[in-house]
Amino acid sequence: MNISIRPATTILLSTLVGLSACSQMPAGGQSGAGAVAGAATAAAGVSATRASFGTLSNGAQVEAVTLKNAAGMSATLISYGATVQSLRFPDKQGNAADLVVGYDNLAGYETTPGFTNVTVGRYANRIAKGTFTLDGKAYPLSLSEPPNTLHGGAIGWDKRNWVIKSVDQSADKASVTFTLTSPDGDQGFPGTVVADVTYELNNNNDLTIRYGATTDKPTVVNLTYHSMINLSGIPASRLATDADLTIEADAILPVDQTLIPTGKPLPVAGTPFDFRKPANVTERARAQHPQLALANGGIDHNYVLRGGKTAMPKPAVTLEDRQSGRGLKIATTEPGMQVYTGNFLKGAIVGKGGQRLTKYQSISFEAQGYPDAPNQPAFPSTRLDPGQQYAQTTVFHFYVLK
Repeated sequence: MNISIRPATTILLSTLVGLSACSQMPAGGQSGAGAVAGAATAAAGVSATRASFGTLSNGAQVEAVTLKNAAGMSATLISYGATVQSLRFPDKQGNAADLVVGYDNLAGYETTPGFTNVTVGRYANRIAKGTFTLDGKAYPLSLSEPPNTLHGGAIGWDKRNWVIKSVDQSADKASVTFTLTSPDGDQGFPGTVVADVTYELNNNNDLTIRYGATTDKPTVVNLTYHSMINLSGIPASRLATDADLTIEADAILPVDQTLIPTGKPLPVAGTPFDFRKPANVTERARAQHPQLALANGGIDHNYVLRGGKTAMPKPAVTLEDRQSGRGLKIATTEPGMQVYTGNFLKGAIVGKGGQRLTKYQSISFEAQGYPDAPNQPAFPSTRLDPGQQYAQTTVFHFYVLK
């Protein structure tokens, strides 16, 4: 959950309760590699444009697909890391700005350590001591953050060049689907996993993210979109945490000194982690609390969402920036939401526009299963067996405050 090296750290959709609906229309229009050679625009003003984003050091070509709607919102997705490279949305004055941390060119994504709006897999968040046992067999993993494994290992799915499987559109939405095959033993994990991620934009300003995965051997799977957002815009002129946050959770998972959950949820009542009602994030992140101190003076914790794992996305997060007039609501099927307030941003890495991001200039919301669940039987299981389908949906709904 960093742009700098930091200590180790959404497939069905229906009407969303408490969130503007993301209607699922029957698939239509073109799809596949030739679907969008340039721009294809539906009558309602939704478009998808496919282009090159450059060449990796190994000679592989990286592609980009830009989705745009009639309301002035756009998202550019690149195949490297199945990454949200740009996400533009207007403020209360009608001026659009990029809201996601990242880089102006491909080299930044390939060479910079961190998780800047990428797809994380095969296991998001941490696994204690880089090992877990499944059916009596221990699996040692790549120690990407010693002594633990973070975000799937040293060469996680964020560092893979995914393949564009399809580009689709219908009357009021457009999408791109990326696919990746992770072989048996990849970073120590068992089983060959075939995963898809679809990013879909509609005219309601919903960016819907759907994950699906299958395996040929018993394994564990926990995927997420590692958002890094600033509603005031990127390059940042204000702290991302200077916004009001609401989280639909009554507890967090407290952590130890290596940021592994200790096992027993901690009620948020009476702590700086209490966002059951809107509260300023900066004030809470700077408060005095032992758990905040463990995360370098801020939040880097998994919130236990009400309702747990659900078939349909449920309301999870609301973030509102009064100055720009931008708001964000997140709904997800997942039981947990890792919230990270940019505590480890130290200005060491140059991002978009040449800016060196510092503490609290980005905030992350990562819908996922619980960290270290393979080692903690009391947590919801992240096991995936042959014949089963991993499925997750998360919706990012953007709006202008009234």
